[in-house]
Amino acid sequence: MTADIHCDNVAKRYGSVAALDGLDLQVREAEMHGLIGPDGAGKTTLLRILCGLLFADSGRIRLADHDPRTQSRALRAFLGYMPQRFSLYPDLTVTENLRFFADLFQVKPDEREKRLQRLLSFSRLGPFSERKAAALSGGMKQKLALSCTLIHTPRILLLDEPTTGVDPVSRREFWDILAEMRGEGVTILVSTPYMDEAARCDRISFIHKGKVLVTDAPANIPGLYRQQLLEVKTAENVAAARAIQADGGFSSVQVFGDRIHVSAAGDAASMRKRVQACLQQHHISIEEIRPVPATIEDVFVELLR
Repeated sequence: MTADIHCDNVAKRYGSVAALDGLDLQVREAEMHGLIGPDGAGKTTLLRILCGLLFADSGRIRLADHDPRTQSRALRAFLGYMPQRFSLYPDLTVTENLRFFADLFQVKPDEREKRLQRLLSFSRLGPFSERKAAALSGGMKQKLALSCTLIHTPRILLLDEPTTGVDPVSRREFWDILAEMRGEGVTILVSTPYMDEAARCDRISFIHKGKVLVTDAPANIPGLYRQQLLEVKTAENVAAARAIQADGGFSSVQVFGDRIHVSAAGDAASMRKRVQACLQQHHISIEEIRPVPATIEDVFVELLR
């Protein structure tokens, strides 16, 4: 399968800080590819370089065989980019914002209304077409921002944490829209801080310190975890996690919601006994303790370690 986005040994520095450090990445045609990594990993820098807002210091970059450094004008015709803060015009209505961006992208008059109506239906914003952008909810604003990005029907779409701060229902609706677009052949590269969103991608790339640590399908990621993992639930998870961490006999202790994930080399039975002894020593009662398969987030934390 051909790659719509190809990055080979890409580097970018800000003074003494390496934002990208020999990054390699390939995004296949009509693939939804997720980027995950901690703050400062280089995700936003990469997306800005891909769309031509920044130039890499070195390395080779191609988007559908176009170089963003030398062919930026041709690239704009088939590339859509939605940054973390998309600038909608709050005093314009939903329809007026869409028409403004249609003018900006020089959409032909005979195509404009057809695309506008399709996007209103596609984004479920039809009933709110005359509402000013300032009066929209956070989820509606993000869907309008995406619609404005799509008004010129891009072949490749770059999205930088598009659902950060959006409620769970709107996040799900937004990703349903992305899935429909992928089904229509659009190549999507999206960064996200949410592991449940990453799991909806065809493949995921973990980025840390400007490098891709691993790329694989979400279903294959848990298989990269090489240690035994226990899930522990107590009425005092924060205190319990501190007590287990202080024991010093475990590789990782992480609180995930109302559960604690404890990992170490060795067998589950020995780990269970050690955790139980540790918590009994601190007079913390255990509600549940059991071995569990690793999640994408567990692998992510392990890779960062």
